[in-house]
Amino acid sequence: MNNINNRPLILVTNDDGDNAKGIDVLTRIMMKLGDVIVMAPDGPRSAQSNALTVTHPIRFKKLEETEGLIRYSCTGTPTDCVKLALNEVVERKPDLIVAGVNHGSNAAVNIIYSGTMGAVLEGCESGILSIGFSICDHSPNADFTLFEPYILQISETALANGLPRGVCLNVNAPTGNINGIRIARQCDGQWTKEYAKRIDPQERAYFWLTGSFENYEPNAEDTDEWALANGYISVVPAKIDLTAYETLETLKHWEL
Repeated sequence: MNNINNRPLILVTNDDGDNAKGIDVLTRIMMKLGDVIVMAPDGPRSAQSNALTVTHPIRFKKLEETEGLIRYSCTGTPTDCVKLALNEVVERKPDLIVAGVNHGSNAAVNIIYSGTMGAVLEGCESGILSIGFSICDHSPNADFTLFEPYILQISETALANGLPRGVCLNVNAPTGNINGIRIARQCDGQWTKEYAKRIDPQERAYFWLTGSFENYEPNAEDTDEWALANGYISVVPAKIDLTAYETLETLKHWEL
C-alpha cells in the first residue's frame, strides 16, 4: 500500500472475527483517518487474552484490496494477528493499532481476559499507539451509531498527542444515550459464580462459563464501571509494565 499522501497507516483487528459488525464499523471509521490494513481472526476468539498459537501453523489470506484498504483473515488469535501483520504484511510501522469494536464490555478486570485488549497490549509492547474500543452490548447486531463519533474523536486526539511508551487506551461505551467521555481508572471487582453446572444425557457433569461481575466500589465515581453505569464512555490508560512498584520496598524487608 503506497503512502504518497503521507496518510497515517492504521492496523485494525478484533477478537469477534472478521465477519463481526464491530470490526466493519471500526474499519470504516479508521479509513477517514488513514490507510487501513485489517488482520482479523477468521472466527470468534473472545477471552483469548494475549494467547499465541504454538501447537499448529498459522495461516492468513487476503480478503479484499481497494483504495486505502487491505483486509486479511488469520487462523490465529488476536495477538497472533498483530504479530503476523507487523512481521509479514505491513511495509512500515503503523501509526496506530486499533482493536474492536468489541461486542461486550472490556471494562474493569475484563481487560485481563480480553482478546481485544490482548491485541492492543501487543501493539503497545511494539511501541505503537494502540487503542481498544468496546461497547456494552453482546448482540451481533449491536448499534454503534452513537459511539462512532467518539471513536473518531478519541482516535484523532490520540494520533495528535500520542501516549507514553508502554501505555495504551481501553475505551468502553455504554448502550443507549451517551453523556460524554470520562477519563477513568480500572474498577476493583471480580467475576463470581463463574460456571453453571449441568448434566448431560449420560449423567456426566459439564460446565458453561457464566457468572456475574461484583463491583467492590460501586460508589467510586472515578472508575470505568461508574462511568458506564452513568452513561459515559470510559477511557482508561493501561500499561504493559505490571510491576507493583508500591510493593518493592515491602518485599525488600522480607527474609528471602
